[in-house]
Amino acid sequence: MTTPNTLLQLVRNGHRVDLTPPVILAPMAGITDLPFRRMVARFGAGLVVSEMVASQEMVQAKPSSRARARLELDGGTVASAVQLAGCDPHWMAEAARLAEASGAQMIDINMGCPAKKVVGGMSGSALMRDLDHALRLIEAVVGAVSVPVTLKTRLGWDDDSRNAADLGRRAQDAGISMLTLHGRTRCQFYKGRADWAAIAGVVQALEIPVIANGDITCAQTARAALAASGAAGVMVGRGAQGRPWMLAQIAADLFGTPAPVVPVGAALVDLVAAHYQDMLAFYGRDLGIRVARKHLGWYMAEAGGEPAARRFVLTQTDPAQVLAALPAALMPSPAMPTPLHAVADAPRKSAA
Repeated sequence: MTTPNTLLQLVRNGHRVDLTPPVILAPMAGITDLPFRRMVARFGAGLVVSEMVASQEMVQAKPSSRARARLELDGGTVASAVQLAGCDPHWMAEAARLAEASGAQMIDINMGCPAKKVVGGMSGSALMRDLDHALRLIEAVVGAVSVPVTLKTRLGWDDDSRNAADLGRRAQDAGISMLTLHGRTRCQFYKGRADWAAIAGVVQALEIPVIANGDITCAQTARAALAASGAAGVMVGRGAQGRPWMLAQIAADLFGTPAPVVPVGAALVDLVAAHYQDMLAFYGRDLGIRVARKHLGWYMAEAGGEPAARRFVLTQTDPAQVLAALPAALMPSPAMPTPLHAVADAPRKSAA
């Protein structure tokens, strides 16, 4: 089987961003914070993208919030991007300038989020219903910064208006460097299956790289998505939950990069403990405990372990007690069923 092209670089105004291998961590609200992006980057990825940031709120935030935003852009060896959402060209441009000044290597524009609260504000995938206004936002952001600007969107608003190719062509002409396409319409939300074959028409219509997104959770689904779409790479969302090594594993299987050492047993306990402590340091004790629970739940669901210990970990408010309980919660006993990580290549439902 032919190995896909490993090299993907975006260049604009002397700024070159290396996205090699082209396996990208999707922006996920409440999930792809700095501690999680650090963990994914530790194993390897072509690019990690921040949680979606509301452009006007970012610009008008209090100084302490701005400082936190800069902290979110903490550097590393893996390329990082800030994803912006909004409906006003002025605020989108100002937010892009702020992100670039804070160290963002790329700016990504969100025109794909299907959430009602985002669409109701004429942001996210609502912009696919008004391509002229979408273009004004794109032009404002591209004109505001010198780093590469990318776009993430969907096939269209619904099946009667699949206009991703039209949006892509106009975005390309406006200076967008790369398009990430989720293989569903907005009205599908995350129901059914992503239509990777529909992405192929957009790939063929554009000269810029197109990244396939939607239901890509493992090497098997990533390979199928690339075969059906002809895309330059893949974006992985929910498939990385509880498995921050999954992007590196996909890259190894598809692009021949070094395979990650998947932690098990005591090594997994050490990794989860480090991630937990990083979240506490980043958010502070009280908020960190709450934010960490979903990540701990995903890790434990993958690993298997004593159910009582897992329940204890998810309800305990003393970090020392949580850390002490991790071995039992993450290391299955001989009588336990096969842990989920042993079947990591099984496709997951409604992946971003």
